[in-house]
Amino acid sequence: MDIETLKKSLNENLRNVPDFPKPGIQFKDITTLLNNAEVFSALMEFLENHYKNYGLDFIAGIESRGFIFGAALATRLQVGFVPIRKKGKLPFTTIVEKYSLEYGFDEVEIHIDALRDKKGAKVLLIDDLIATGGTAEAGIKLIKSLGGNCVEACFLLNLAEFNSVKKIEKYCKVFSILDI
Repeated sequence: MDIETLKKSLNENLRNVPDFPKPGIQFKDITTLLNNAEVFSALMEFLENHYKNYGLDFIAGIESRGFIFGAALATRLQVGFVPIRKKGKLPFTTIVEKYSLEYGFDEVEIHIDALRDKKGAKVLLIDDLIATGGTAEAGIKLIKSLGGNCVEACFLLNLAEFNSVKKIEKYCKVFSILDI
């Protein structure tokens, strides 16, 4: 499937949920994309072809929707998958990074051995969308603190109104499929 056909299919298979999780938010629901086997498979094939020559060692997915895309892509590329989770969710020793929200702060964490002590490991960070960029920035900082090299941050959706891609480009390249 060519990129324009893929974009059209992705757009047709996203559901907008008004006022979720709070009034004024237009939530982009990916479950309708995930349960369409043809479109999800085409997306994963596209990402596999895009990243197959990057020489990646790991794919790091941000909780929770980044887990879906990250784990699926990691198996296709035969590289390790690394979860970046909200604080208190990982069972082993972790490092934590704080990030700001429009209404306060939150934290994400990663296991201290997530990159298997491979210094300079090439890591792709992936999530379903980028809005304010806080979680992605924290994820990149976690990867770097383990000695990894975040070679790119990948997002299915870029909520362009926030202009957060520029924030992330200070750390690594950014790739998004749909700008909304």
